[in-house]
Amino acid sequence: MIAMATATNENHLLIIEDDQGRKEFTLENPVYSIGRDRECNIRLFSQFVSRHHATLVRLPRPNNSQRFYYRIVDGDAKGKPSSNGLMINGRKMPAYDLQNEDEIIFGPQVRAIYYLLKNTERLSSTDVSEYDITLINPGMTDDFDE
Repeated sequence: MIAMATATNENHLLIIEDDQGRKEFTLENPVYSIGRDRECNIRLFSQFVSRHHATLVRLPRPNNSQRFYYRIVDGDAKGKPSSNGLMINGRKMPAYDLQNEDEIIFGPQVRAIYYLLKNTERLSSTDVSEYDITLINPGMTDDFDE
């Protein structure tokens, strides 16, 4: 487990909230289609989103062949834009390179949050030193002597 902590692996996560509630998607594929159509990789359940609302494309990070990022593009893979477009962090954009905790609005009541989790961050949260806590203040032990 210690060797893993130094790895530069990253997990890309997309949390979708739509008419059916909340769903979590771990992103690993090079391309994802997002929309209402049942053929989409990530389906959105809402009458307000397009059948092919957006496309996620995985791209390599410059100067680092092992790491990558996702770009979200409005519309389908052929370039046809969605009806409502994309709001990313409150701004309407045709395309955007996603960063940790970005919010994507597809339509009313339909949104996604993107998370970039580094394995080193996740493993450090279960670090043994975190549990090395003194629960009793040393000064309190005097009360037990009486």
